[in-house]
Amino acid sequence: MTRLNGLPCEAVKRLLIVLLLLSLAAAMPARAATAIQEVKTSSGIKAWLVEDYAVPIITISFAFRGGSTQDPSDKEGVTNLMSGLFDEGAGDLESNAFQQRLDDAGAEMRFDARRDAVYGFMRVLANQKDDAFALLRLAIEQPRFDQAAMDRVRAQIVSGITAKEKDPETAAQIAWMKAIYGDHPYSRPYEGTEQSLAAITASDLKALHTRLFTRGNLAIAVAGAIDAGALKRDLDQIFSGLPAEPSLVPVAKTAPKLGQEIRIQYDLPQDRLRLAYPGISRKDPQFFAAYMMNHILGGGLWTEVREKRGLAYGIGSRLENNDHASALVIATRTRPDRAAETLSLILAEVSRMAEEGIGEEELEAAKKNVIGGYAIDNLNSSRAIADTLIAIQMQDQGIDYIERQKQLIQAVTVEDVRSAARRLLSADPAVMIVGPPLESRKG
Repeated sequence: MTRLNGLPCEAVKRLLIVLLLLSLAAAMPARAATAIQEVKTSSGIKAWLVEDYAVPIITISFAFRGGSTQDPSDKEGVTNLMSGLFDEGAGDLESNAFQQRLDDAGAEMRFDARRDAVYGFMRVLANQKDDAFALLRLAIEQPRFDQAAMDRVRAQIVSGITAKEKDPETAAQIAWMKAIYGDHPYSRPYEGTEQSLAAITASDLKALHTRLFTRGNLAIAVAGAIDAGALKRDLDQIFSGLPAEPSLVPVAKTAPKLGQEIRIQYDLPQDRLRLAYPGISRKDPQFFAAYMMNHILGGGLWTEVREKRGLAYGIGSRLENNDHASALVIATRTRPDRAAETLSLILAEVSRMAEEGIGEEELEAAKKNVIGGYAIDNLNSSRAIADTLIAIQMQDQGIDYIERQKQLIQAVTVEDVRSAARRLLSADPAVMIVGPPLESRKG
């Protein structure tokens, strides 16, 4: 294999393609308004499309509902392993031939397994879309799951698992998910374990692919230099050969187990603090009040912990929304001898929000910040637009959500925020502290 500066020429070519696509995508300005079309093909496949001809790129993002929660308990990691094999050969093309054709088409293609869905992505220059989409169809419809490719990708995953075994962040995340979600599938490591991965066969992958990769649980978003007519033809080419409906294992709704303290001992220069409070569904009538409350809470924590006292370089609060569970999570790092003080400040700020709420000026400033930042954060490239539209579809929010959410945010009142704060922040949280043993702390 020919090499250039220590890298295979194929790898250099792929890197150059990605850099070109990224540089072109970066030229796209953020949009204050985005015209979204719903496209439906003759075979019934639906997609959301944003046409944009500023740069000659097409980005397609898609998702199949049913991610690592669909892993059998004795074969954890099967969905993640499958997601690493779609560019390792499909149809009549073995791994090297498939990747060479992908390079020749000038396309970037990725798959990613998450808890609730398997996500896919392709970005390609518009004048090369036909070859690229033909390869995408093969990858989605006819993945090979050859043994040699399976063994290679599995070994890479196991190597990563082994490397992270002594990583405190990984250990903390595993302990945290086990503590707050118990036996629910969310508590399981999506990568699997060395033992569970060893048990996975090509038949397991094929069976999972047949259950998950169907038209009935598929969401698609496209952004870039393509019109609705051309897209309809391309979508039928790529997806119409899939089975009609999925066969998903039901996953129960759950909630984080609160009112507990998890201590994990590691000799670290900083303590990791994490707190969980009740969450709220995106479909809940109070969601946007809770969203604004969380935004303001994060700013208050930053002021009290970082700006006034310098106890942490950063601190954040976020609403975590999965298909089957929601939580409000606060996280930061601080010196071990200041951990108790930092935790006390966090709890005090949370209590203040729950008991006192916020003022009118504070809410109005937060609304401007959230609404103004949405386009910058979510609509600044074809990739960002496609990913945002997929997220909206996976949340079942409707095609008018981008405009409608502005109205919903503007409608939030001070009393709405106070009510949401009382509802979510009055509970006794789950608290995790990762750091050195208590007896070794000084201060």
